[in-house]
Amino acid sequence: MTNTASHTATTTTATATAERGVRRATETKSATKTTELIAYLAVLVAIVITAILVGDGGAEDGADLFDARQAIEYITYLTIGYLVSRGLAKSGSREYYTA
Repeated sequence: MTNTASHTATTTTATATAERGVRRATETKSATKTTELIAYLAVLVAIVITAILVGDGGAEDGADLFDARQAIEYITYLTIGYLVSRGLAKSGSREYYTA
């Protein structure tokens, strides 16, 4: 059995392409391609290492100068800042396909 029906209903005008909903660009770069992600991860690791290494500093009352609660608080602020910056990056910028 052979199918002899023609399926060549393509158009080449820019208007017809736009009407079909073909995207020629992404909204923005993927998060893994940005320096924001690298900076976020570096600061995140720095916060965790600092929270582990900074002890009570010989304080007699045993108070920790940078405890886990503070580390989690800073990580939360950092994450909120990263999410806001990615949201702003996605609000209108485009990266065109090269293929």
